[in-house]
Amino acid sequence: MRNRITSLKQLEGKIALTRSEHAGVLLSNTKLAMGITPYFFNLVDGNDPLCPIRTQVIPRVDEMNYVSGDMTDPCGEDHDMPVPGLVHRYPDRVLFLVTDRCASYCRYCTRSRVVSGAGEQELELDFDRAIAYLQEHTEVRDVLLSGGDPLLLSDKRLGDLLRRLRAIPHIEFLRIGSRIPIFMPQRITPELCAVLREVHPLWMSVHVNHPKELTIEVRDALGRLADAGIPLGNQSVLLRGVNDDPETYKLLVQKLLRCRVRPYYLYQADLIQGTSHLRAPVSKGLEIIEALRGHTTGYAVPQFVIDGPGGGGKIPVNPDYVLARTGDRIVLRNYKGEIFEYPDVTPARRRPVDHPDLLAEETF
Repeated sequence: MRNRITSLKQLEGKIALTRSEHAGVLLSNTKLAMGITPYFFNLVDGNDPLCPIRTQVIPRVDEMNYVSGDMTDPCGEDHDMPVPGLVHRYPDRVLFLVTDRCASYCRYCTRSRVVSGAGEQELELDFDRAIAYLQEHTEVRDVLLSGGDPLLLSDKRLGDLLRRLRAIPHIEFLRIGSRIPIFMPQRITPELCAVLREVHPLWMSVHVNHPKELTIEVRDALGRLADAGIPLGNQSVLLRGVNDDPETYKLLVQKLLRCRVRPYYLYQADLIQGTSHLRAPVSKGLEIIEALRGHTTGYAVPQFVIDGPGGGGKIPVNPDYVLARTGDRIVLRNYKGEIFEYPDVTPARRRPVDHPDLLAEETF
């Protein structure tokens, strides 16, 4: 972290910057700071301005261009924040923002307004108020730690927070969203894995966008997490010139499975201000899902989603496999384009929720 690339002086001499990048770096601290770990910077192709790693972390002057529809808070998180740092949108789960810093800063960051210290807002944090809110709200069964990146917290601070959450009886499982296994795989130490193992059930979502990010070091770090009993999922963002073609994305998801990570979500890029140059059309996401379904294992196919602008939540988007509904039949097509009819049935009458079979004593 102390040796991160954070300035123009550090970049010059290492790679040949384009004019757009040169201006973007100079302007970056007015919006989202530049920060690149030495490990991740080693993956940058200094001779290729279109390098998919470079595109993700080196600012461009295009970030100063705002287009119609751009938003500072595209997911509407501030609106659903009952206490500082805690977003409660869905009925039974919350997003717990625990830091405003990351190991490296993605140029399409959906929280650029609060992350890195250069944005227009400061992320207010109050762990005690957040814990008190969770203790009172017994409908919450799932807590996702994010930020910033929770794995930037020390082992002790992270462990203390996770244990406080685990002590709340109605919270059934915990999740961590992190890109540190990709930006800084050396952080995934046996000691950290021991802390995480204490608070099971714990799940982790990592963030990989391009197959080049899945190095031997990353594979081994993900393996340490998996060996600690942590189910791993991947959330990638559809990015123009990075992963917006089917062959690249297919290689990505197949490499993820080899790293013991299940592809979970493919996100249409959020409408964050100054990121229109990185956004690929929705049709590209649908094309990718179409190219995966039936052409590789189902475990490799993520759910393509769009976050409803302004706080609508994740909305699944799929290719059209249901072609028609005719009376009691559904007309379908498969991945080859072949047409099939499925004879549907009349929906059964639902049992009342207090039916004895539904209230049988649980084993745990």
